[in-house]
Amino acid sequence: MSLEWCSTTELNVTATDSLIRIGWRERVELPEWELTGVRAKIDTGARTSVIDVAEVEYLDSGRVRFEVVWRLTPERQTKWIEAKAVRTSRVKPSTGELQERAVCRTLLKVGPYEREIELGLVCRKNMRCRMLIGRKALEGLFLVDPSQVYLVTSSRRRKGPR
Repeated sequence: MSLEWCSTTELNVTATDSLIRIGWRERVELPEWELTGVRAKIDTGARTSVIDVAEVEYLDSGRVRFEVVWRLTPERQTKWIEAKAVRTSRVKPSTGELQERAVCRTLLKVGPYEREIELGLVCRKNMRCRMLIGRKALEGLFLVDPSQVYLVTSSRRRKGPR
């Protein structure tokens, strides 16, 4: 049996016609937390989205207070946020060491497109992007073009915390 290459016009692309094409890196906003211009890597290999935090404090009534690191260069900039933790996830990242992470729900804005997502709180200090957007946040709305960056947002950082 031989496999033949076919052009995209020969493929059934109706399922992807309504999806918004985004690059593998975009600048995003988290309006409920008053964060804009956060550099995010789009990662279809990750199930849940995460954001870089330096510190997490567990409060009463299922709430958490955490220090988001939204920018590292040219200087480190952070913002303290308090939110309700919707769950705790147990994750085994590429380091192989099992971690427990608080997960919060918030509004994600990519260009003009908005969606409520779950966001894990984790230290990403050695990573280029302060945020990682996983496939649960992407499904049914976005189609990732791995050959492109900043398809619906600007590569330039706009503001930061309001």
